[in-house]
Amino acid sequence: MAAFAANSLLARAALGAAAIDAASFTAIRLCSGAALLGLLLVVRRRRRLPGNFVSAAALFVYAIGFSLAYLRLGAATGALILFASVQASMIGWGILRRDHPTRIELAGLAVAFIAFVALLLPGLAAPDPLGSLLMICAGVAWGVYSLRGAGADTPLDATAGNFIRAAPLCLLLIFLPDAATNVTEPGIAAALLSGLVASALGYAIWYQALPRLRRVQAATVQLTVPLIAAVGAVLFLSEALTTRLVVSGSCILGGVAIAILTRQKR
Repeated sequence: MAAFAANSLLARAALGAAAIDAASFTAIRLCSGAALLGLLLVVRRRRRLPGNFVSAAALFVYAIGFSLAYLRLGAATGALILFASVQASMIGWGILRRDHPTRIELAGLAVAFIAFVALLLPGLAAPDPLGSLLMICAGVAWGVYSLRGAGADTPLDATAGNFIRAAPLCLLLIFLPDAATNVTEPGIAAALLSGLVASALGYAIWYQALPRLRRVQAATVQLTVPLIAAVGAVLFLSEALTTRLVVSGSCILGGVAIAILTRQKR
């Protein structure tokens, strides 16, 4: 979870300081991650490339939306919006498939939704609207990616294959207005750390731990990602946590936790 939170910190540190443009950060992150995960496939002697192009496209949309959003959002705010959007898309899909929630689940989801709306309402402490929209899109794309990979026999191999398939899509980034206009050594270093360590190695560790966790444990432990990102933003990026963010974030995480725990009990 610390590795996943580090993605937000590295992206904001590089993009917020204009050390690199969003297109270059995304391309370096995806391609470096694909290289390391591809090496893992070679070591594991996989003869066929796992994954699929639909999941790779979802991964690409997540990655570019994530980078563009962090041009405008703080690390803590961005991580919270991303997490809430991922959970909302996955829970919403379950409801559409007629997995009807109980009253307690609905109450938890209602608290989380109201707090999320309150976080985004206009005001002095409100996050940037465009940045928030971009991060919501990134979260929905990651939710789609997660749902598509839920039934994979070897999710780490599938992730490796999807990273490899997503790498060529980075050619589309040349059409962004600021593509490759600002690339510095600190920005490249941050993107490489995001791709190699926070993404590739982070996923490798996560998928090693996942079989040893019950579903409710796996879902609940992910609640720590926005918290770790918030602490890291204060310590390393000197970001200030507003009362609005703390209260809304607590209600969002609490509401989702209630829904997860109730669903597992059911």
